[in-house]
Order: sequence, then C-alpha cells, then structure tokens
Amino acid sequence: MNLSQAIRVTNPTCLALVGAGGKTTALFQLARELSLREEAVIVTTTTHLHVEQIKLADSHKVAAMPEDLYDLDKDLHGVLLVTGPKEGDRTTGVNPDVISQLRAIQDLHHLPLLIEADGSRRKPLKAPAAYEPVIPEFVDVVLVVAGLAGLGKPLTNEFVHRPEIYAALSGQNLGEIITPGSIVRVLTHPSGGMKNIPVGARRVALLNQADTPELQAQAKMIAEQLMPGFHAVISASLNPPPSLPAERSKIHAVFEPVAGIILAGGGSTRFGRPKQLLDWQGKPFVRVVAETALNAGLSPVVVVTGAHADQVEEALIDLKVIVAHNPEWRTGQSSSIQAGLRALPQPTSQVASSKDHEGISGWDGVGAAIFLLTDQPQVTPTILRALGEEHARTLAPIVAPLVRGERANPVLFDRITFQELMMLSGDVGGRAIFSKVPVDYLTWHDESLLSDVDTADEYRRLVNGE
Repeated sequence: MNLSQAIRVTNPTCLALVGAGGKTTALFQLARELSLREEAVIVTTTTHLHVEQIKLADSHKVAAMPEDLYDLDKDLHGVLLVTGPKEGDRTTGVNPDVISQLRAIQDLHHLPLLIEADGSRRKPLKAPAAYEPVIPEFVDVVLVVAGLAGLGKPLTNEFVHRPEIYAALSGQNLGEIITPGSIVRVLTHPSGGMKNIPVGARRVALLNQADTPELQAQAKMIAEQLMPGFHAVISASLNPPPSLPAERSKIHAVFEPVAGIILAGGGSTRFGRPKQLLDWQGKPFVRVVAETALNAGLSPVVVVTGAHADQVEEALIDLKVIVAHNPEWRTGQSSSIQAGLRALPQPTSQVASSKDHEGISGWDGVGAAIFLLTDQPQVTPTILRALGEEHARTLAPIVAPLVRGERANPVLFDRITFQELMMLSGDVGGRAIFSKVPVDYLTWHDESLLSDVDTADEYRRLVNGE
C-alpha cells in the first residue's frame, strides 16, 4: 500500500497538507506516486520552501502573479512545482491569485493539485499561527501531519514549532513531556489541526515517524481518539528523499470507521419461526449479534429488518443501532445488503458525492463494512476486531476468515466494493463478487464460524455447544 492508496486519493484532486513531522516529504512522495498514473501533478506552496527541495520536482515554475502561468501548458508533465520568487536559500509561497489560476489550470486539464499550506521549520510537531494555514476553499482533501518523533520529548522549541501556542491548545505546560493526549487535543482543536479546513473536505491525519513497534502501538491508540474528527488516520514511516530510497517508506495502517451491517430481515421459512428472535443465553439472537458488533467498536451498527420487523426492532429498543427496514426482503438477501449500505453515513458535501474512484462514491463516512448474520450469535468481538485490523493493514477489498481451509462468516467488505454490492439482484450475497476483486483470507481457528442455524437440530447443537 502506498500513500495515495492510504489517503484514497481521487482524480482530479485538490489536496492541502498542513502540520509538521514530514509534511514536505509526504507532499513529494504523494506527487511522485500520482505522477506514475497521471500526465502531470501540480505542486505548490503558500509558505517557504528550501531551494534544495526544488530538486524533488521534475520542473519548476516561478509565479509572482497569475500572468506568469499563461504558458504553463507547455510544462504539464511529471511533477511540476510552482513557487513564488526566491529569497536567499528559500522560495516564497504563491499568493491567492496564483492559487486561483492554478486551480483553473488543474480543472481544465483534470490534474491533481497538491498544496503545502503552512510551515513547520522541520520540527516534529507544531501549532498554527494566526495567519495560517492558508487552505483554499476549493480543497477537497486536507492531510494533517504530525511527527511521532515528538512523543516523549519536552514541549520546547527544539521539538515543537510555536511551542507557546501548542502548550495553550494541548493543555500542557512548556517543558513538560509531550503525551499522546496532547497530540490528540492539538490535532482535533478548532485552532489546531482542524483550523481553516473547508466545510465538506475529507480530513485525513497522518501520524508519521512511527518508526518502531512501540510508536506504531501509540499511533493506533491516538488514531482511536482522533476519530470521529477525521475520516481516516494513517500510521506511517515516510523517509525524506533523496537520503533514503522511496521503497523504504512504509504505511503501517489506515484506521477508518468500520460499520457493522446485521442482516436480520429473513422470513425463516425453513426453520419455521423467526430465527432473529431465538434465545441465546437469555437474549434474542439479533440482540446478541448487535451487542457483539457494538462491543467490537463497529460504527455505525445497522440492523436490516424485513419479516417480523416490529418484534426485531423491539428486541433492539435500547441499543445504539440504526434500524433500516427492507420492504423488499422477500426478493432475497441482495436487497437487504443494499438497504444496509444505503443506511450508512453519506458524504458531507457535493464534492464528495461527485467522486467515483478508489472508493469515494457516496460512503465517505466509513472505510468498510462487516456483514453479520443474525443466526450466528456465537461470533465474538475478537474476530470482528481481527478483520478490522487486517483491513487497516492492507486495505484489501474483502477480508474473510478462513477456517480449516473453508471461507467462514462474518466477512468485511471495503467501500470500493459497495458499488458492486449495490448491483446485486435476487437471493445472492456478497460471495457473488468474490471473483471480481482480490480476497484477503485471515486464517482463524474457531470452527464455530462455519456454523449457522437453518434447522431445529442445528439450533439444538448450537445451544448445547456440540
């Protein structure tokens, strides 16, 4: 997995980078990745850039005013860097009029536009000054970068750009050891990491410099606290070019909300009575499965009802779940899958809803969904968390348990598969798209995942633990 995949970059995109701890490294690594699939990538900055970093681009254009860009069409290839004039050993940032002209060029040629929107003086962490970041309103993705090399270090100018402001936002005192909690507070503060992000823009946090297993574990804990403020949180070790080869950079994990969709709409005709309401240790099946999904941290949890809807909903009365009724439940499982997907959070802006590439196609609020069967109350939070962790590590389109060489349930589907699932018809489930996308099988040793309840005898064996 590379950085553009982790961010789920669409094309054309207008992406701004803010923060500290490897922002310029991320800028040019992302530009280089996108240049492999696009004719050109436009890179610019509203702040200073060291002249040595010009070498990271394929070409460089100085633009003090929009008129300086009128012949830019001749240079649209590879990574094109546009800056203001040089001042000593640094370039100046471009002004808003130049940014607007670059936006027009980007829109005309359908190219990615990447903008470094503030400075950090190469410190791991920072807090923004009153005049920054300068993020244009048309930006649709903002990457907020923080360097975990600052964790455990004193809150001083050596490790933090503008430590006084950082201290005020984080609640820590100058000189105190920087904690994970302080990073969370700064990144989620309206005057910190959230400052000046356009309404409706996709918000992604990049926890860079997670170079050890200990820091990667810290990144996971920080990520859990950063969501729901961010659509995604990336744990990574990005090495600055050209000191180390690009392949040494690594994305460790991408943390996104994983939804749970419980299919509880069947008529149970083979069984003879509502399976959703069968007793399991004193509770109805459907309630047990919903509680398991909630305990595993799935969010949101959607319960799709159909037959016996009133009774099923009553069994869930005090749980924080979304009930989605499927009036077409008689047509088969595909309609229940689609009812569940339609109940998931929709994009916050027309910008997001207009996308249809690499997964952003109306489900920007979740990264994946785990489909659970209402007749598997024996499923544990452990397997649900394991599926989510495997997906965070790989962003695989489908993650399924493999028990004794057999595919088992429940199964996780990345949001890039949702459009395919919405095209299913009849009494088919997600297995119908297994041949269309890669499947990541997670070896698991709990044979109960191979069991469900279709007959009274199977229910008896399940209850008796046979």
